This record gives sequence, C-alpha cells and structure tokens, in this order.
Amino acid sequence: MKERVQEYGGDELLAALSALANPHRLRVIAALATGGRNYVSRLAREIGISRPLLHLHLQKLEEAGLVTGRLELSADGKALNYYEVSDFVFRLTPAAIAAAAQSLTTKPEPQRSP
Repeated sequence: MKERVQEYGGDELLAALSALANPHRLRVIAALATGGRNYVSRLAREIGISRPLLHLHLQKLEEAGLVTGRLELSADGKALNYYEVSDFVFRLTPAAIAAAAQSLTTKPEPQRSP
C-alpha cells in the first residue's frame, strides 16, 4: 500500500513540528503507535507522567492533528477518554519547507537591536 503524503501549509507544519518537539509528546505518539488506542489513565501509567500533564500534551498533539480523542462509556458506566494516533507523514525537504513558509500566517518576531 502506498503512503499518501499530505501537503501541509506553513501553519500546520509549524504546529506539528512544535507539538513533536517535546520528549513526552514523542513518547505519547510512540505508545499509541505501538500499543494502539488507549485511555488517558492507562496511558499516563504506561508513560510514567501524571494525568493532568498528559492531558496538556494530548491537547497539543490533538490541536496539531497528530492524535484524535473520543469520549466513550465503559461497561460499568465510566466515561473514558480514548486517544489514538492519526495517520501522518512528513516529507521535510528544503523545497517543502520553502513552499510551506510561503503560506505562514504568523508574523516573524522583530529583531532586536544590540
């Protein structure tokens, strides 16, 4: 099966790379990619971080479109928030970055005078 490489605009690429620039978030992606979808409490135990901290990282990953979350009811009526990895492929080449940079809507920070 051939991978479908999605073209990312500058803002989407920046959000995804920013989301991945954290060791906890890389561990979240790795755990979900190898273990499949999981609910927050179990995922927090597996990764070894608190649930509140995991929620913050999952929110950043979800905003970047790298994971998806869904609230489900267990057999005993408990609400469980399940997450799974979204399919994504990044092809980072100088040309791809140049193309993405053309569509950035964020303004560069002004340079400070020495």
